[in-house]
Amino acid sequence: MTHAIVAHEPGGAEVLKLEEVEKPVPDPGQLLVKVAAAGVNFIDTYQRGGTYKVPFPFVPGAEAAGTVEAVGGNVVDFSPGDRVATAEGKRSYAGYMLVDAEKALPVPDGVDDHTAAALPLQGMTAHYLINSSFRVEPGHSVLTHAGAGGVGLLLIQLLKARGARVITTVSSDEKEALAREAGADEVLRYEGFPHHVRQLTHGEGVQVVYDGVGRNTFDGSLSCLRTRGSLVLFGAASGPVPPFDPQRLNAAGSLSLTRPSLGHFLLNAQERRWRSTEIFEAAANGSLKVRIGATYPLAEAAQAHRDLEGRQTTGKVLLLP
Repeated sequence: MTHAIVAHEPGGAEVLKLEEVEKPVPDPGQLLVKVAAAGVNFIDTYQRGGTYKVPFPFVPGAEAAGTVEAVGGNVVDFSPGDRVATAEGKRSYAGYMLVDAEKALPVPDGVDDHTAAALPLQGMTAHYLINSSFRVEPGHSVLTHAGAGGVGLLLIQLLKARGARVITTVSSDEKEALAREAGADEVLRYEGFPHHVRQLTHGEGVQVVYDGVGRNTFDGSLSCLRTRGSLVLFGAASGPVPPFDPQRLNAAGSLSLTRPSLGHFLLNAQERRWRSTEIFEAAANGSLKVRIGATYPLAEAAQAHRDLEGRQTTGKVLLLP
């Protein structure tokens, strides 16, 4: 037996309960992983609350790091004792989880378990955003929202390493300090940010906006773009964007809008290893700093969700079984 966080129906954070459950057994092609730390992400709250449909009873979590305890048949790349991480697992809010071997990421020496759990989803998200959704080049001006969040802090560092000028938004002085520490060139508050972005770019606007906030920032993000600029809408932390008339993109200067998600940028083993290897190697050599803003015992998953949804956290939030 082991323990897991179980929700028996959709609802608020209070539906998350710690329960005793059967220890899973790996099928062919799977790894049984003893979870050292599980990442808490906004998608977990969307699933728990019913915005994204999942079957109940439901154990949240897709991201974790830990040690392989057993392997199913046909597994050749991993053995018991290997350290792995994943952004594509299931039921990671638990003492043990199953991971498809093809979706397991080797954790290199020099990356501890907490960092390994904090990196896969947000690190590979930042990687595909700047390499594949819109490829940032040296000299580009970029606006990224929520600069002190888990993705935001990683994005800022990767964008600066690419040679971009980074403008970001935050909601407090504390978060501004974190964004500046990560390397942001300009840090704005959300109120009036389109006007300030225009000022900072001499009226031209930025080449790209990375927007994981959604409803509250969408219109402003569009108005920050220069002619033929791109809006990469990769999340909805403030709620989904209302129905949208594509003609607005034409009128505002032949803009582009894309709504990507991580799974579509991890289509095969080669792509998965490319993104994860670059991110983990950067963390191992110290060029990418990973901020773990809060850790909670597994039993306090409900509080972790409340704090994440209430914008009370910075960096990455982890659960520790």
